[in-house]
Amino acid sequence: MKLRDVGEFALIDRIERAVRRAGIGRSGVVLGIGDDAALLRLRAGEDLAVSTDAVVEDVHFRFANESARSIGRRALAAALSDLAAMGARPLGVVAALAAPPSLSLARAEGITRGLVEGARRWQAPLVGGNVARARQTALTLTVLGAVRRGRALTRSGARPGDRIFVTGTFGGTALAVARAARGARMRAAPEPRLAAGLALARLRGAGACIDVSDGLVADLGHLLRASRVGARIDPARVPRPPGFAAACALLGVDPERLALAGGEDYELLFTLRPEGPGAAALQRRLGVPVAEIGVVTQGRGLRPLTSRRLPGFRHF
Repeated sequence: MKLRDVGEFALIDRIERAVRRAGIGRSGVVLGIGDDAALLRLRAGEDLAVSTDAVVEDVHFRFANESARSIGRRALAAALSDLAAMGARPLGVVAALAAPPSLSLARAEGITRGLVEGARRWQAPLVGGNVARARQTALTLTVLGAVRRGRALTRSGARPGDRIFVTGTFGGTALAVARAARGARMRAAPEPRLAAGLALARLRGAGACIDVSDGLVADLGHLLRASRVGARIDPARVPRPPGFAAACALLGVDPERLALAGGEDYELLFTLRPEGPGAAALQRRLGVPVAEIGVVTQGRGLRPLTSRRLPGFRHF
């Protein structure tokens, strides 16, 4: 069965039923799916955080090597990662699905299942959206969050002398993409570091923060430009997944390039003042693995890193 066989409103009804069956709810949702707009309520002393992200067929995913369910879940993880980088808690998600009439209903519902599963896992209710006809499938997600007033993490808070930290490991998704290019199924399942972002926003001495979506080097560059500072990092201290080097060798791909420029890691990269806690204490407070990889410096730019150019992902 194709989307043309069920139509726009029947598809919306199916999405609404899936959300209702999942039983996802938050006290901040006054009115969810079913009206002209959702109504969300902030607590006293909070600001609204809003971010939009899109995944497009043949740019960010291919149905041939990834399930529709994985596409929906991964898209939501990527969008919520922006809230994590601001230290915000999720309030709700608005989803716009554009697809050709020939898209199978099974794939459309698979994307919905992935979204709903992620929404339940990360307590980010799906509160509205839109469906439209298009030549290729695209899913655009707007995430709304709340952050304590004056405590939002930003890219512009780094100072010379700050230490640079990262959560988790790098290169795993890029390795999965390399495997998928050779016929394997895409199995990467990123986790937005929402709890870690909330804990970091409460930490005295927090500097700047960004989530790593385009690649560690590229996103560190964004943070440095916003903060008008430079940095030194040690590539050898950037954590990789277990067995990463051996897996890269089997595929004949460069592990350093994947770890530093592969993208879609959705880990947090952040700075702390010199007197702040070290990696071990941060790991306990944030609840995720943390590694110290460098230091913020005077001047501009990243040095020394590698003799090769590692630009990260770019759309244009």
